[in-house]
Amino acid sequence: MALNAAQKAQMESGKGFIAALDQSGGSTPKALSLYGVEPADYNGDAEMFQAMHDMRARIILADGFTAEKVIGAILFERTMDGEINDKPVAQLLWEDRGVVPFLKIDKGLEAEAQGVQVLKPMPDLANLLARAAKAGIFGTKERSVIHSADAEGIEAVVAQQLDVAKQVCAAGLVPIIEPEVNIHSETKAQAEEILAETLTRHLDALAADQLVMLKLTLPEQPGLYDALADHPNVLRVVALSGGYSTDDACARLSQNSKMIASFSRALTEGLNVKMSDSEFNTALGSNISKIFEASVA
Repeated sequence: MALNAAQKAQMESGKGFIAALDQSGGSTPKALSLYGVEPADYNGDAEMFQAMHDMRARIILADGFTAEKVIGAILFERTMDGEINDKPVAQLLWEDRGVVPFLKIDKGLEAEAQGVQVLKPMPDLANLLARAAKAGIFGTKERSVIHSADAEGIEAVVAQQLDVAKQVCAAGLVPIIEPEVNIHSETKAQAEEILAETLTRHLDALAADQLVMLKLTLPEQPGLYDALADHPNVLRVVALSGGYSTDDACARLSQNSKMIASFSRALTEGLNVKMSDSEFNTALGSNISKIFEASVA
């Protein structure tokens, strides 16, 4: 299956950032609480996920959420399967907002071993990728976590990520490989150096038509991932906010000219369910502009 040429071009060279709207089961209550929706406001998972869907729909339909500044968006599986204004979400994103849709496909993390957390098994991956392609999804995202500068652990993370990436590529999609380095790690800088070397080695082994994107923690050494951004198999390198405040994440991002943002919490900072549409649009628009400026700096 050939990639959508317009979406590929937008991911490769479009000015803007990728919105991460993919909070899943474990992180949903916290994300809702920050938005002003507390556990007492919903009853059970169905109502919780509906509240989350309503929040995401409000973001996607906001005035500032267009391809002028937001070039892509990562969705949770339930969001992909849902609708906004009676239209499938991925279809609405691309056709109405000009935003390229991605899908979070991982099922969470295994317990920490060798200083890392690898992906849990994804037994239904082939079926999920087929559904994603049919729904108009351009690519996927899968997240592992690195807690310390353990070379063997980092090798395990990258090898697993590239194995999944090859399956995603075979399904006609572009994987966003996300080996997050914990921002609180005491060996963060060393872990990042090992990660850059390990990723390069594995990327060099890919076939020419196996294109990937990388989602990486903002590095201690500015420009560390520039060579990865220039790798022929890498469409784009994007940055996760990783727990940094919006201002701190944007300041770090502006020091890395070959990375663009893919922020989650920083994007929704300060938004509240009780805001009027005007207040909501203003607050979200301010966050979008701040992240956009850091991404194109």
